[in-house]
Amino acid sequence: MITRTPYDALPDDLLAELSDAGLDPRAVYDAIVAALEEDLPDGGDDVTSAATISAQARGTADFASRETGVVAGLGVAAMVFHHVMGEDLQISDRLPDGSRVEAGDVVLRVAGPTRGLLTAERTALNFASHLSGIATATAGWVEALAGTRARVLDTRKTLPTYRALQKYAVRCGGGVNHRFSLCDMAMVKDNHVVAAGGVVPAYRAVRAAHPDLPVEVEVTDLDQLRALLEAGCDRILLDNMDTATMAEAVRITDGRASLEASGGLTFERAREVAETGVDFLSVGALTHSVKVFDIGMDLQDDLQDDLRDGV
Repeated sequence: MITRTPYDALPDDLLAELSDAGLDPRAVYDAIVAALEEDLPDGGDDVTSAATISAQARGTADFASRETGVVAGLGVAAMVFHHVMGEDLQISDRLPDGSRVEAGDVVLRVAGPTRGLLTAERTALNFASHLSGIATATAGWVEALAGTRARVLDTRKTLPTYRALQKYAVRCGGGVNHRFSLCDMAMVKDNHVVAAGGVVPAYRAVRAAHPDLPVEVEVTDLDQLRALLEAGCDRILLDNMDTATMAEAVRITDGRASLEASGGLTFERAREVAETGVDFLSVGALTHSVKVFDIGMDLQDDLQDDLRDGV
């Protein structure tokens, strides 16, 4: 049977580690429980492992990178194994999230009941591979911007219910988080501008309603930029501007506001855009269309022997 360890029985050090990383450990646990419910609905068991592997079989498996990149989500993967296997589990050789790895590197080692290892395998890999993909992609952008003032931002284009984890992975890759919700920062977009009657009326309306809240306003041309600077806006998004126009926006702004480039950005243009002098490049692709990072769980020989022995 699968243990299904309750939250309060998880290791305190793992919960503290996730909390220190800016994650809500309980929310991570709930996400894991929901993910495992997809594989084990209504409290069921892994029928394949139960039929082919002795309940007494034990072994060790390595999570190994199959490419070069940056890992993230290994603490989440560890929680998956703890939930499935309880105290009958040993985890070792876990690299810190944010570590750069090469193909063949062991990033996590788990030992315990064979059935539990294989039952938890895919859920643990799904979390770690997806989050490592985000961290790796972010690290690529960070490297492309090195030597400029610009930093790469994520967006709210995240998978539903995965925002905190995905933004955590961006941080692991060296990126910067934009707002987390519609409440922690005001962001005036084109539809707000239309509804309010212009960029300045929209900005002033938000500033009047929320005097202490950060406010960013999107502009599509330099006239809107000039008007907002005159109104005192100190964070402005340059939407879908070409490189020359962004460079002129930086010159006009002259340090009076931070500037964020957004829209139409590709990795190939990253350096070119950064060299205009903008402060940020926001990249939705970091979270909405990232390629997963290739991590595999490789069974060691002793574990494979147990599998061959069967029940």
